[in-house]
Amino acid sequence: MKHTTTFLALLALAGCAAPGSDVYRSYHSEAGALVDTGSFGNATMQNQHAMTNEGAYVYNLSHRFANEVATTVNFAFNSAQLDAGARDTLREQAHWIRQFPEVRFRVYGHTDKVGSHGYNKALGMARARAVVAYLASQGISTSRLEAVASFGETQPLIVTEGRERRNRRTVTEVSGFVRSNPIIMDGKYAEVVYREYIKSAVSDARWTVVGDAASSGSSE
Repeated sequence: MKHTTTFLALLALAGCAAPGSDVYRSYHSEAGALVDTGSFGNATMQNQHAMTNEGAYVYNLSHRFANEVATTVNFAFNSAQLDAGARDTLREQAHWIRQFPEVRFRVYGHTDKVGSHGYNKALGMARARAVVAYLASQGISTSRLEAVASFGETQPLIVTEGRERRNRRTVTEVSGFVRSNPIIMDGKYAEVVYREYIKSAVSDARWTVVGDAASSGSSE
């Protein structure tokens, strides 16, 4: 009888509780709902990202690509033709890209503000495709080159309504990996690091060894 009375009292309390209250949730939600404040799975998600390191791979390679080669080429007014300077830059990009066969790249096309939005969007895409075609001519597989986005005149470097060469450009960026699991990059990335390590070990011709001073660490 005592247990029955207690149970009925609890039911009455739950029935009178407001829908948003903890008491209401304890009876009308899954077990443990009061513990989960909405971020219960964040630790697992972060651990997964840390173990696969996918986000870090993309970020680090993007940062390195932008630091080691010019990522932008410019165009003449109303043109998608690559000039000599653009081709030189793209050859440098292709050399860098060949070191990472598992990495995908995306090329964005831009224009200045002269002309209609529709025309500039098409022109920006034509410029992006011209870059992809040239990179492909340098031995880069088109399966990892994307000319899928054109910002037209919507993202100018220099805010002006007139002609501006710096706005007439394409930008090449690291976009991800050919396969879903970036762990396959480990061996290839190690090869690149090792090659650069060996290259860095070459002695600098500006230093001259005199007697035993260099080997002993002392000077006279």
